[in-house]
Amino acid sequence: MSTSIILLIILIVGLAAYFSGRARAMASSNGKLSALHSLPGYHGVYVAIWSVLPAAVVLAVWLIASPFFVESALRASLPQEVTSQGAATTELTLGQVMSVANGLKLLNTDELAAVTNGSVNLRDALGAKGVPLAGDGELYMVKAAQDYNTMKENSRWAMSAVVLVIAIAGAVFALRGISAPFRARNRVERVMLGALLVASSIAILTTVGIIGSMLSEALRFFNSVSPSTFFFGTVWDPRFSAAGSGGTEGQFGLLPLLAGTLYIAFVAMLFAVPVGLFAAIYMSEYAKPVVRGIAKPLLEILAGIPTIVYGFFALITVGPFLRDISAQLNGLVTGNYVNFIQAQSVLTAGIVMGIMLIPFVSSLSDDIITQVPRSLRDGSLGLGATRSETIKKVVLPAALPGIVGALLLTASRAVGETMIVVLAAGVAARMQLNPFEAMTTVTVKIVNQLTGDLEFNSPQTLVAFALGITLFAITLCLNIYALYIVRKYREQYE
Repeated sequence: MSTSIILLIILIVGLAAYFSGRARAMASSNGKLSALHSLPGYHGVYVAIWSVLPAAVVLAVWLIASPFFVESALRASLPQEVTSQGAATTELTLGQVMSVANGLKLLNTDELAAVTNGSVNLRDALGAKGVPLAGDGELYMVKAAQDYNTMKENSRWAMSAVVLVIAIAGAVFALRGISAPFRARNRVERVMLGALLVASSIAILTTVGIIGSMLSEALRFFNSVSPSTFFFGTVWDPRFSAAGSGGTEGQFGLLPLLAGTLYIAFVAMLFAVPVGLFAAIYMSEYAKPVVRGIAKPLLEILAGIPTIVYGFFALITVGPFLRDISAQLNGLVTGNYVNFIQAQSVLTAGIVMGIMLIPFVSSLSDDIITQVPRSLRDGSLGLGATRSETIKKVVLPAALPGIVGALLLTASRAVGETMIVVLAAGVAARMQLNPFEAMTTVTVKIVNQLTGDLEFNSPQTLVAFALGITLFAITLCLNIYALYIVRKYREQYE
């Protein structure tokens, strides 16, 4: 019985338990709701929880634990001459046995009998079914594979029986406790509180797990490369030195990547902040409700466009346009039609990324400006100030902390962007101030270092985790500071 069918049966049992709990609650009160401590729905939900939750937990634990026990039993059944050759040979044989087990399911009775008595080669029989097998295979693998399939099937049926019994037993147990004075609402709310705590814990533990995994690999990198060389190095060249040269394994200077990241983000913010802020001021202070209802959703469509599409837009349209227009301007001034703006440059990436960030700036700023109390506007207008003076002298200063927080959140989004930079800014890791030339960012080099079939045992690959934890620290600091400012603003005007 498949897992999806088991889940469906559990839900059906839970639904039946819900209606049974409601009916029993109404019967215990003789149809009078006033005699019940909790509404009938709470009684039904209480019985359904007892029916579904324990069964679902047992199902999840069984699905996680069963493969380990089955694989352990399979490993113990392997011949002594295989296990005595070491862990690598044992793991390779286990993989072959599992492949054989999957292939045996495709053989009919006659084909299986021919393979078992050795009249047909195992590899040829499985190859005919489209199951590749490394090596010719041994006869003991057929027996081990059959035992493996039997153990998996038995485990699946045992799991189905146990889970269904627990679901029914939970429903019966809960139904026996249903009565008019039973505090079902309190029990249900306690379960919901526990579910909220579990959800919050999962989010926190996921963050801790991400940090821990990145930090552990970054520490392995710093065992090979000095932190001072990484954080203060000015050359990024993570190639291994030639054998016998006596050199170090490349140069891992962070500063060129950090400079490119901050430079491109700065150009993007220069483009996005004025446009987004002016759009927010117009929609919150000047636009009619009909215009606002149309303009704001259209503007926020930009936030839903995938970043790879922005990258294509930069590569095909914006970059060549800037390159060609620079050649025309250079020709008009000097007579030499040579472009001084590269198609892949800081300016190209900054403009396209700024277009992507406009909805973030405008939407966040619009929400903050509209939260400024109406009394401040009325007081300014009552003293004779014009609408523009009210916006400049009253509304914007009042909303400034929240706007700054929104801009910091947008900046953290710009710092972490990858696909636009890959296609629009190039991969050149260098420190320079010319916005018309190519630079690269931390995220691009993370992608480059982890591209391909690599093992995490050299500084060349482990440096990606050091770059990741550095970028994580930068964006975390920006987010914390932005949330601090936004919280301070909200406390002032709530």
